[in-house]
Amino acid sequence: MVRCSNGLLGLLNAGVLVLAVVALGGGAWLSHRASTDCERFLERPVIALGVLLLALSLAGLAGALCRASCLLWLYLLALFLLIVLLFAFTIFAFVVTNRGAGWVVSGRGYKEYRLGDYSTWLQRRVENDGNWAKIRSCIQDGKVCQKLGDRKETVTQFVNSNLSPIQSGCCKPPTGCNFTYQSETFWIKPAGFNTTTDDPDCTTWSNDPTTLCYDCMACKAGVLANLKNDWKKIATVNIVFLIFLIVVYSVGCCAFRNNRQDNSYPAWK
Repeated sequence: MVRCSNGLLGLLNAGVLVLAVVALGGGAWLSHRASTDCERFLERPVIALGVLLLALSLAGLAGALCRASCLLWLYLLALFLLIVLLFAFTIFAFVVTNRGAGWVVSGRGYKEYRLGDYSTWLQRRVENDGNWAKIRSCIQDGKVCQKLGDRKETVTQFVNSNLSPIQSGCCKPPTGCNFTYQSETFWIKPAGFNTTTDDPDCTTWSNDPTTLCYDCMACKAGVLANLKNDWKKIATVNIVFLIFLIVVYSVGCCAFRNNRQDNSYPAWK
């Protein structure tokens, strides 16, 4: 008779099997829906996650319900490695996102962002030309600045807006440049503007919709601010998932012990 821990492990892995099918379905949906490189970016990781969960759940089900000790041992080994990797990633995510925050600007509803405020590891990722070209393309494909420009706000409405980090860093020049507002994405440089300004972003800014401040340090900082918020959320979810995996691993160890005992002392003896 299958013991309680074996049945519970089978039930838990049945739930994981459902998640695997959902992940695979999501990956297939993304592959048909994606029209840009940014949307395709998630396709492979989602499918890979689905395949991994499918393999783990099937091995867990077979090991628990069919008392296949060899499969259950491999399942526990894979689960242990997954727990270690997730734990390491969670710690890493908290460490690299520990630094960096937006600067409150007097008389403005939005914040300004500085690249030097973030961890060196993150700075190197966005300062790499290849990486930034892909990120820049994603921001343009997402029409973040175009949507901001479609608001058609007055200068008073704009300065009181709660802009996202990417909107603040990529779609407008830094406040310190003292440019004159014409629209959300069109600004007039003051007469006699000095190109040797201390802030190179002031020179980098362009009213060309395909350029704007996409190559500004403030834009890269805005991307990191957005990434930091996302990674914090992911790390928090990982903690919950880790607790779940540890519970499953503990139940799996009990089921493995039961299998060994049953194999050593068959019911007919």
